[in-house]
Amino acid sequence: MSFGPPPSMSQSPSPAAEPFGARTAHGDAGGRGPRRSRKLLMGLLAVILTGALGTGGWMLWGRDSAGSQVSERTRTEVGQGPLDVRDTVEERQASINGTMAFRFSVDDMKPGEHVEMPGMWATDRILAKGINKTLVGMSIGPDAAPGDEKWRLALDGPICGYTRKVTGDNRTAVLFRANDWADEALCNQVAFVDLDDGRLLWQNRFSVSQLGRESSDATGTEKDRPGVALAHGTVAVTWGGGTIGYDMKGGATRWSTATTAPCQDMGVVGGRGLIVREYCWNGDPGPAGSWRDITYRLRKLDLATGAALWTYTAAEGIRSLHVPSVAPTVLAVSAGDTGITDLISLDDQGHNRATISLRNGAYVAECSDTEYLMIDDCPTIAVGKEQVFIRSKDQLEEQTYNWIIGFDLATGDTTKKFDSGPGALLQPVRMSGDRLLALRLSDDHIAPNALVALDPRTDEEVPFLYFGLPSEAQLMTMTDQNDIVVQDGRLFFGVKSANGPGDGKKKQWSYLVLGIGSVVPQKS
Repeated sequence: MSFGPPPSMSQSPSPAAEPFGARTAHGDAGGRGPRRSRKLLMGLLAVILTGALGTGGWMLWGRDSAGSQVSERTRTEVGQGPLDVRDTVEERQASINGTMAFRFSVDDMKPGEHVEMPGMWATDRILAKGINKTLVGMSIGPDAAPGDEKWRLALDGPICGYTRKVTGDNRTAVLFRANDWADEALCNQVAFVDLDDGRLLWQNRFSVSQLGRESSDATGTEKDRPGVALAHGTVAVTWGGGTIGYDMKGGATRWSTATTAPCQDMGVVGGRGLIVREYCWNGDPGPAGSWRDITYRLRKLDLATGAALWTYTAAEGIRSLHVPSVAPTVLAVSAGDTGITDLISLDDQGHNRATISLRNGAYVAECSDTEYLMIDDCPTIAVGKEQVFIRSKDQLEEQTYNWIIGFDLATGDTTKKFDSGPGALLQPVRMSGDRLLALRLSDDHIAPNALVALDPRTDEEVPFLYFGLPSEAQLMTMTDQNDIVVQDGRLFFGVKSANGPGDGKKKQWSYLVLGIGSVVPQKS
């Protein structure tokens, strides 16, 4: 697999966004002139490093005309430091007209080829991506030729776990297999990485265990899945038989906890605290591993000792349990159905505050169950200090529309409602201070899409960026197959995996990451 320029991004121009067709694979808008000659390009391709995606290097296109100014209009909440988990409050940029700030594409995947791309993180200067067993960091802004990635960190084996959380000084953690034996290798390594320069700050090995009632060590063929999370000063890893808390600064083990049969630690979520999810295998009949055979428990941990501050036991009959937020604590559960049926808020002692039923089908809360054990992977559930926001079911009778609804965490009552208006759909992204960032996606793909900030206190909707997307990238807004990140005034869409064309089909271009930035007004 190798990377090259994306196809022409022609589309119907929108009145509030730069038409992306103005930038083609051969030249930039604004009089930058033609790109390097094909001869030079082929020469560069000949010296690309191999390994990250089997046999390739990459090519990035587009430049962020906002330059370094974006970081000057972004802030973190008071009290956040380098050991805290980043909680960025975005501010509106000088211009709400969006332009392509970053493009990352591939053109020669083979039929049937599949590449995992777990994790995407952004700083004010770097877009970082997990690709199989490699982490890469790419500069946001100027065009880059093959091999011009800012940094590349090759791990001993494929990435098998990660967290979306990032510290105040742009560091994160991933899990990876001991070697490249694919699924047969043990997922028992944790790495702490600087996203700005790609430095491996430290790595450690941890235990693995067999999945099931009598699990204690890795003697069976079905291993449990470890999870990783960040909280203040702590990198926490669950490995089935317990949880380990590592010191962020140097990777030393600060504490470790052990579980005993029939319970296992299966997932951890961080942020402004640390919560571990347990599977407890009960004695009811049924096949091992069935959801009917599992009861869920949660432990809120003391970051200094790993001791449980409180324990919460979910009701029996829960098919799945996710934790989209630690503080305030909000649970998303599936009570016997395949989708999320209830949201539950807990108080500071782990007691039930309110239950929000979603069983009438009017509202949609989504959490993902993938091979990467991320129990906070609920991309369209946004939790604020006093409310949780989700979207309604899409209304498709005459004109497409929907709305975002807020629920009070203390009472479960509905609070604020934000309508998409006809011909568009609203999709929550994340909280930004007291405001909710959301995507307003155009149904006709002619009117511009928008990143907006919804203010629950004033009912105001503030546009942050108007933008269009090329037809080849329309599916990148789907949260189940893509990561969506808003950071430092930019909006990124990145695929979670890449697939080659079907048998007999010609090679095709595939976008892996697209970034939208603000157009800086030209000085007169």
